[in-house]
Amino acid sequence: MSNNPMLKFTDINLETPVKRISEGRVDDFNEIYKEYASDKAEDQASRCSQCGVPYCQSHCPLHNNIPDWLKLTTQGRLKEAYTLSQKTNSFPEICGRICPQDRLCEGNCVIEQSGHGTVTIGSIEKYITDTAWKNGWVKPITPKIERDETVAIIGAGPGGLAAAATLRKNGLKVNIYDRYDRAGGLMTYGIPSFKLEKDVVSKRVTQLNDSGVNFHLNCNVGKDISFEQIISEHHATIIATGVYKSRELDGLKIDFENIVEAIDFLTASNRKGFGDPVKDFDNGKLNSHGKKVVVIGGGDTAMDCVRTAIRQGATSVKCLYRRDRSNMPGSQREVLNAEEEGVEFVWLSAPKSFVGKRIVKSVKVAKMRLGPADSTGRQFPEEIRGSAYFEDADLVIKALGFDPEDIKSFWQNPKLEFTRWGTIKTDFRTHSTNLKNVYAIGDISRGASLVVWAIKDGQEVAENIINNLKEPVNMVAE
Repeated sequence: MSNNPMLKFTDINLETPVKRISEGRVDDFNEIYKEYASDKAEDQASRCSQCGVPYCQSHCPLHNNIPDWLKLTTQGRLKEAYTLSQKTNSFPEICGRICPQDRLCEGNCVIEQSGHGTVTIGSIEKYITDTAWKNGWVKPITPKIERDETVAIIGAGPGGLAAAATLRKNGLKVNIYDRYDRAGGLMTYGIPSFKLEKDVVSKRVTQLNDSGVNFHLNCNVGKDISFEQIISEHHATIIATGVYKSRELDGLKIDFENIVEAIDFLTASNRKGFGDPVKDFDNGKLNSHGKKVVVIGGGDTAMDCVRTAIRQGATSVKCLYRRDRSNMPGSQREVLNAEEEGVEFVWLSAPKSFVGKRIVKSVKVAKMRLGPADSTGRQFPEEIRGSAYFEDADLVIKALGFDPEDIKSFWQNPKLEFTRWGTIKTDFRTHSTNLKNVYAIGDISRGASLVVWAIKDGQEVAENIINNLKEPVNMVAE
């Protein structure tokens, strides 16, 4: 065995954290992966090849300094590893849990490409930060110099929270306005706890609150406070509302009582996890217990829905996706987890119609094949004539993705410029809109995307705002 503390990928095999067996884990909403023990984390980190061109880093939206904090982990220098990871990522424990590493850092790992199995970057990132929380290394932000400038952030999702963290590090005052009763956005109400336990999010929100960030929750911009008032009361304004409008099934009648939106289904489940009263869950509309469930879609939201339905006690869960397994947008790890838990994937299938009056009894499903590539380069699915069959369904969940809501109407026609897709038009380098000192980040400007991209936008726009102020300061107390 080599004496080098790294480069051990030829001696130590890939080993992921222990996964709870499917028979037990579907009975609760707890995370399914256990923590690495310290020696196991060090061993797995030592598999890093410390390559000259770290593709893991270049394929990470945040360009995290992954090789260096892997090396520090191998040396047992976890506090330094956390400090380094925190420099580029406001929420490494969240990204370690929900980033699709198989499509980003781990999928581009050099030793993965050479056939030795990837370094388990996400699990080690999670281990480092969870250790930091346990040991009390994560402290409220204490800037050395407090400034007079104030910044408003509309939306308390990952982008808005990341911007707030960076702004506070530089001493700016921050007010966050959000329409929900808890901060976190989709991390709180959209992503199930078996992927991201809610105390992980709430600890960061508490840290920001203790750092001086002012949260104005249950606050609807355009109703409780006007967009113009927010702009007038702050030196800069960041729009980070995300996108929550569910996409529709083109050309299909969907006005059935038991066809529901993915975001409504997931929000109801998460609220029940908090102990909130949820009328449509309690009356069965957004509860899959004892039902045959059909989920339409192939992205990460669809994976969240099928795995939630299993935990709620559905009698069967089927996922219809119009392309094949290799072309689905969702994480392959999530597909594997779902299959282990009893989800049946019906590849190359799409709903053709729904059978029933007020209540869907079955879904008429058309079998598909992949035809020529469309404008995106992906093969376009085509219906196979005469292939239709029926799937029984007591609950149908649409998980087709999200589009922007009509901000113009909600905010009394602000003079913002929008793209033809309904997103806010911004300069991609600075995130600035056509309005002076108004910025937009995350999904509301780039379209529905990953949490890690929202975090990147939030950190980036905060730095741009700071640089635009007179005598920028970048000092945080150690």
